[in-house]
Amino acid sequence: MIKILFFWFGVLLISAWAAHWGAGKLSFPLKMLRRQWGLTSSAGAALLAIVTASPEVSINITSAVRGVSDIGLGNLLGSNIISIPLIITVSYFASRKSYKNNQKHEQHLKNEFLALNKRTVKVLALPYLAIIVLTAFLTLPQGWRGLQPADGYIMLIAYVIFLFQAIMTGKQEGEEVSWSWTKLILSIAGAAAIAIGAYYIVRATENIVQILGIPQLIGGLFITGPLTTLPEIFQAWNVSKEGEITSGSTSVIADNVITLTIGFVPLALVSTVINDLTLYIINILFVALMPLFYTIFIREDKERYGFTKTEIITFNLLYLLYIMIILIFLL
Repeated sequence: MIKILFFWFGVLLISAWAAHWGAGKLSFPLKMLRRQWGLTSSAGAALLAIVTASPEVSINITSAVRGVSDIGLGNLLGSNIISIPLIITVSYFASRKSYKNNQKHEQHLKNEFLALNKRTVKVLALPYLAIIVLTAFLTLPQGWRGLQPADGYIMLIAYVIFLFQAIMTGKQEGEEVSWSWTKLILSIAGAAAIAIGAYYIVRATENIVQILGIPQLIGGLFITGPLTTLPEIFQAWNVSKEGEITSGSTSVIADNVITLTIGFVPLALVSTVINDLTLYIINILFVALMPLFYTIFIREDKERYGFTKTEIITFNLLYLLYIMIILIFLL
C-alpha cells in the first residue's frame, strides 16, 4: 500500500512538472501579443494568466469528464486560496535585489516594501471580488444550489467582460515584434503537455485519496490545488526577479479569475453537486478574504502603493488560520 501511494505521488509530481513546462512554452505567443497590442503591466498580467491558469482549467475539464468533479471543485477553491499569499511572498523575495538606475526601488528595498502598479486594484482585485460574489450568488442559495450549466455560461460572460476591461484600461500604442516559428511549435507542444499533465494529476489524486480514505474535495483542496500553483510560483519568481514586479505578483489575481470563471465552466456543464455545504462556505469565505485583504492593504498614499513586509506576513497568517479551521472542522 505504501509503495503504491509513493508511486502515485511520483506520478503527481511528474505530471505537475509537465504542466509547468507546458505553461512556460505556451507563454511565448501571449508575451508577444502583449507587446504588439501595447498593454499595460496589469493588462499584461491578465493576458499571461491564461497560461498560468491553464493547468487548473485542464484539471477541471479532466475531473468533469472522469466523473470526479469534487477533485476539480477542490482544486478550484484550494488554488484560489493559497495562491495570493504564496505568490506575493515569492515576488517579495525575488525582488530583493538592486536594479540599475532605479533609486525608487532602492528605497523600497530599504523599507522592506513590495511596490505595485496603481492600476492593480481597479483592473484586477475589485473585478475579482465581484466575480467571487457572483460565484456565491450562483452556487449557494437553496433554490439553485450547486453548479448548473447556466451558471457556467454566466461565468464565461463574466470572464470576457473582465478581460476586455483589463485590456482596454490604459492601452498604449503597440510595437512591432518578431515571431519565432520554433517557439510557436514549442507552444503547441506546451499545450499538449498541459493536457497530459492535467489528466495524470487527476488520476493520481483519485488514487491517493482512495488509498488515504479522504474525500475527493479535500484531495482537490490540499493536494491538487497547491500543486497547480507551481507554474504561477515559477512565473512570479522569474518575472519579478527581472524587475517586472507588478506583472510577476499580480498575475495571480488574473489567474484566479480564470480559474473561477473558465475553470468553473466544465464543472457546471456536468451539474456538480455541493455535497458538503459547510466546507464549501468556509472555502468561498477564504477565497473572498484573500482579495479583500489585498484591496485593503494596497491602499494608495503619497509614499507607497503596494505591500509592507508585515502585510505580506499577514497574508500567510490568514492562510494558516484557514488550515486550522479546516482541521478543526474535519476533526
